Amino acid sequence: MSDQITGTTAADIAASVRDLRDRGVLGAGSALPPVRELAATLGVNRNTAVAAYRQLAQAGLVVSRGRAGTVIAGHESVAQEGYAADTVLRDVGTGNPDPRLIPDPSSALATVAGRPVLYGEPVIDRGLETWAQEWVAGDLDSIDFRITITSGAVDAVERLLAQALMRDDAVALEDPCFLASIHTVRLGGYRAVPVPVDEQGMTVDGLRAALDAGVRAVICTPRAQNPTGASLTPERAAELRAVLADHPYVLLIEDDHFSMLSGRPYESLIGPAHRRYALVRSVSKFLGPDMCLAVAATDPTTAERLAMRLSPGTTWVSHLLQRLTLTQLTDPDVTASIAAAREHYVERNARFSSLLRDAGLDAPQTDGLSLWVALPRPARLVAERLMRRGWLARTGDEFALDERAAPSHHLRLTVHDLSDDDAETLVTDLVAATR
Repeated sequence: MSDQITGTTAADIAASVRDLRDRGVLGAGSALPPVRELAATLGVNRNTAVAAYRQLAQAGLVVSRGRAGTVIAGHESVAQEGYAADTVLRDVGTGNPDPRLIPDPSSALATVAGRPVLYGEPVIDRGLETWAQEWVAGDLDSIDFRITITSGAVDAVERLLAQALMRDDAVALEDPCFLASIHTVRLGGYRAVPVPVDEQGMTVDGLRAALDAGVRAVICTPRAQNPTGASLTPERAAELRAVLADHPYVLLIEDDHFSMLSGRPYESLIGPAHRRYALVRSVSKFLGPDMCLAVAATDPTTAERLAMRLSPGTTWVSHLLQRLTLTQLTDPDVTASIAAAREHYVERNARFSSLLRDAGLDAPQTDGLSLWVALPRPARLVAERLMRRGWLARTGDEFALDERAAPSHHLRLTVHDLSDDDAETLVTDLVAATR
């Protein structure tokens, strides 16, 4: 194969491999020659061949298999949040909110039409901007910030990274990690640097190591970390702020996705002297996933860069959606229903955790829509056994940054919508699956 690849620069070599793939000479799974062999055949420096393979990997055209070499990438399915497609099993791995607890927007919809918004007008609804400033001001006390409205938290993170980074820049991600963050970083061509998570959130040693490795951005979940449910304690947050104090220009993104539904206080890593930061709060968990809107409170420089990517005529968030969000979040009945939903998730998850502990399994009392259940056996084995009993669960392997890591011994279970009888049945089946 190395005699079919041509070029003397990294770009030319990468283009040659792409051309061979496009013409069908190389198909999915086809092995590329080892770097040393390719460099010798082409008469180039080994680093040139390494750079070519790196460009191909960043473009998603090849996949490194470690000692098994580098192969042409196929159209492999990747894990996504939400319900699994085409299954007759009871899905307890969705990560979804309970649809019965999402406020009905019908009455609010009738009030938000009003005057149409035209090109050239402000992209942020003034009423929503004022409300959002008040929402985050108490949590970003004495810190100068600006409000930007984006099409959800994932959209915010993608734009924040794009305005600050170049391809192959390193980004610190929690490990295990939220699936959307993994996909956003990989598709953007950035390098994910894992930071372990424990029961108090992102670890201090892990963050320090990532910063020493040269990361230019850090994505942190201050509470209800997905998938573990961990929330930062005041002590851990203070330690992490101290580490970040020496890196004020590293972009710090806090994804406070659970915000209004969280039973834990918000602990921020954004210190008063940090220069590049963003606090992102989506409304999808409490107003519904189809309400694609998030508030991003950022430093002024970042806000200006984001505004350039949300200019009139391109990709601003619909004012109808902005008005609908504001109308609902200022309605006492809606805010009361959100508070009731918070209590529901806490109560149902606590009950299931209690059942697990009584059965001899470990499920710490955490925050969020799901539980992170520790197992005495590899999670994939347990999940396969649960499938035979009619349950579909998510294993911790799906949330690992390193696909070559040791098999996970955790399941992420979404159980808040189970009846008492179904919850007891699942625990019984789970115990049997771990034997």
